[in-house]
Amino acid sequence: MVERVIATDEALALIHHIKSIHGPIMFYQSGGCCDGSAPMCYSKGDFKLGSADEYLGSIGGVPFYMHRSQYDYWKHTQLIIDAVEGRGATFSLDSVEEKHFITNSRVFTDQEYEEIKKLL
Repeated sequence: MVERVIATDEALALIHHIKSIHGPIMFYQSGGCCDGSAPMCYSKGDFKLGSADEYLGSIGGVPFYMHRSQYDYWKHTQLIIDAVEGRGATFSLDSVEEKHFITNSRVFTDQEYEEIKKLL
């Protein structure tokens, strides 16, 4: 089964590090406000999900969400969460680390997208 969101080894290492400090965490893909379009990392419960937020899957045992309206733009792609050098978005737990999360993507193949549409 194809996954809607995956993580690189670098992102998984940063996730593990942040979880060791903060305990359970969650991700929310920002829609461009304030800190731009970035995967935001919060302590579990610090970000209130709404009825229009979509669960896309888990990376490193951490749930990943996105607002339904934004997902409409990204639904043809697999999100690939990575970690790169430098500080992260202001409101995200990676903001004080020497690495931060970024979102890359790739377009699903026709076969993969047919599989994904069954989940929608």
